[in-house]
Amino acid sequence: MNAPRPPKGPQAAAISAADFPALRSFLRGYFHQDMKGEYGSPEEAVREFCADASGDERAAVAEDWSRFVDQIKGLPLEQINRILTGPLGSSYAMTDDDLKRISAILKTGHK
Repeated sequence: MNAPRPPKGPQAAAISAADFPALRSFLRGYFHQDMKGEYGSPEEAVREFCADASGDERAAVAEDWSRFVDQIKGLPLEQINRILTGPLGSSYAMTDDDLKRISAILKTGHK
């Protein structure tokens, strides 16, 4: 007999790639399968994005990321990673610390 799966919750159902186009593009471009080899860490991938992107691109990703973080509050990390690696296109499963560090970098726009 299969164990029941936990419900996905209203927050998860509401998250669509169409609602976060800049974030999806960023994740697909920087959090790909070779991210660790290319950048070394999630933080370095974000810093590289900040160095590569225009001010408008950084602002759009930071805005999408902020809205995403607001929508995932209270969700378990496993569910957050299903969203990130599913509709949002990341190839990297994040830790709680990764999420916090990425938020800090995107908030300040550090290159």
